[in-house]
Amino acid sequence: MAMKTAKKAGNTAVSIVIEQYRSGICCQEKQKRTLRAIGFTKMWQRLERPDNEAVRGMVAAIPHLVRIVPAGKETGRGRA
Repeated sequence: MAMKTAKKAGNTAVSIVIEQYRSGICCQEKQKRTLRAIGFTKMWQRLERPDNEAVRGMVAAIPHLVRIVPAGKETGRGRA
């Protein structure tokens, strides 16, 4: 059998920026593992991840710890 590979239409890789704004210290172990699976290692860290269902699901599982940063917003922590 010939193996087929899925090709995306175009080479446009859409990504989102995710920021951790709360600590996972007093959270459940599953939520801590989700933070690590996304790639967070410290507070106020921003990561760029592909915009797909898997990443969106991880963010939805811990909305009290992370947020999606709007495009073009460069300042963090609510400071001007």
